[in-house]
Amino acid sequence: MKGDAKHIPHVETGAYPLRPGNQVEPLVDGEKAFRAIVRAVADARESVWVTVAFLKAGFEMPDGHGSLFDVLDQAVERGLDVRVIFWRSQPQEDDMPGVHFLGTEAQRQELAARGSRFKARWDVLPGELCHHQKSWLVDAGTADEIAFVGGINLDPASVAAPGHTPRDEGNIHDVYVCVRGPSATDVHHNFVQRWNEASERDREDGAWPDAAACDDLHFPEDLSPSCGEVPVQITRTVRHEIYKSEHPTPGGKPFAVAGGERSVLDQYMAAIDAAERSIYIEDQVIASPPIIAGLDAALERGVEVVFLVPGHVHPQFAEARKNPKLAALFEPLHALGRFENFCLAGIASNAGPAKYHDVYVHAKIALVDDVWGTIGSTNVADRSFRGDTEMNASFWHRPTVQALRIELLLEHLAADTSHLDDAAAMCLYREKAGENAAARSQGKPLDGLAFEIDPVRYGC
Repeated sequence: MKGDAKHIPHVETGAYPLRPGNQVEPLVDGEKAFRAIVRAVADARESVWVTVAFLKAGFEMPDGHGSLFDVLDQAVERGLDVRVIFWRSQPQEDDMPGVHFLGTEAQRQELAARGSRFKARWDVLPGELCHHQKSWLVDAGTADEIAFVGGINLDPASVAAPGHTPRDEGNIHDVYVCVRGPSATDVHHNFVQRWNEASERDREDGAWPDAAACDDLHFPEDLSPSCGEVPVQITRTVRHEIYKSEHPTPGGKPFAVAGGERSVLDQYMAAIDAAERSIYIEDQVIASPPIIAGLDAALERGVEVVFLVPGHVHPQFAEARKNPKLAALFEPLHALGRFENFCLAGIASNAGPAKYHDVYVHAKIALVDDVWGTIGSTNVADRSFRGDTEMNASFWHRPTVQALRIELLLEHLAADTSHLDDAAAMCLYREKAGENAAARSQGKPLDGLAFEIDPVRYGC
C-alpha cells in the first residue's frame, strides 16, 4: 500500500483480499465509460461476461455501436464466450415497463428473432431486493483480463457527456472504474459464483437459449498478472442464503458466503472513521444511519465533508420523507447542517434564463483524504449495504484519487483545483455551491453545476 494511505485500513470481512499491482482508471460519466467498454469488447479474444440490473428501452452505446444485444451478438459472431446474468425482479410483473429485461416470453421471442446466441441466466432476490451489480468482464482468466465495476445503468439518459449540457433524453451523472491486474480476478470469481448458482438456472424460462446450453463455469485458479502500482480490494454486499459455494478466490481463503457479506459497508465505515481532512461522496441517496453517524463524527473532528445527491430525489426517498412514522430517521441528516464544514449539494446546468436542467446523480463513489477511493454499485442506504447484491472496487493511491477529485470538481465547479489540497478543494466546493444556491433562488445563471441544498428541506 502506498505510504500516504496507510491510515485508511482495508477490511478483512469479505471474500476478497487487498491486492497490490493493479491499474485503475476511473471513468466519469456514461459516454466515456461505455466508449471504454465498447473498445475492450472489440479487442476481446476469449470472452465477455456481463451482470445487468436494469436495461431501459432505447439504450444504445455511444458512437453508433448499437444496443446491448448488438454488442453481445457481434462478440458471439467473433467466436467469443458471451454470458449475461440478468436480475429478474419480484414479483415478476414488471412495475417499470421498459426498464427490466425479465426474460418474458415476448423478450425471448425478440432474442430468437435476432438469432442471439449468447448465454444468459436470470437471478432472483426475494421481495423488492435487487441484484444490483453492473459489471463487465473481458477475457476472464487470461493475462489480458479487464474488469469494469460501477453502477451505470443501461439507460439512454446515462450515456451522458462530461459537462452535462441540457438534452431531451435526460442527464445522469455516473462513474465506472476499469481495473486490470490481480483484483480483476476477484470480479471473475464473483461472476462465476453468481452464474453457477443463479436462482433461475434450471427453470425453462430461466436461461437463454435454454438451461442445457448454459454450462457452469470453473472458478479462476490463477491471478491475473500485476500490471501497475495501485492496491485494490473488491468488496460486496451479498444477502445471506443466496449463494453457497465457499470456493476461495486465488490466494484467498474459503468464504462462508451463505452467511452473507457486508464488506462494502465495513469499508465505507473504516474509511470515514479514519478520515483526517476530507470526505467527498456522490450517491443517489443519503439514507444509511451508520454512514450519517460516521460523517457526524468526522465533521466534529473538523473534516471537510461534501455529499453530492440528486436535486430531484429518488422517489422512494421522497415517499419516506412524507411518512410521519419515519420522521425520526431523518433527524441525524438534519443535524449535519449544523456544521459549517458540511455541504449537501446537487448539480444542474443552465437551460436558459431562470431555467435549470437538473442532473440526476446516480454515481456511487467516495473519496477520503485524496488517498483512498471507492467506486461501485452500492448506494448509501441500508438496503444496499445489507440486502441487495452489490460490488465496489476500493483503491489506495494518491495520484489516482487526486486526479479523480480534480476531474469531478472541474466538471461540477468549472474550476481547476489541481493547485489545492483536498481540504481546500472541499472548502471551495462548499463556497461555490452556496453562491450557486443563492443565484438559483434569484433565477440567475449558475457558475458551474453545483448548488447547495438544505439538509432539513431535502426531499420534502
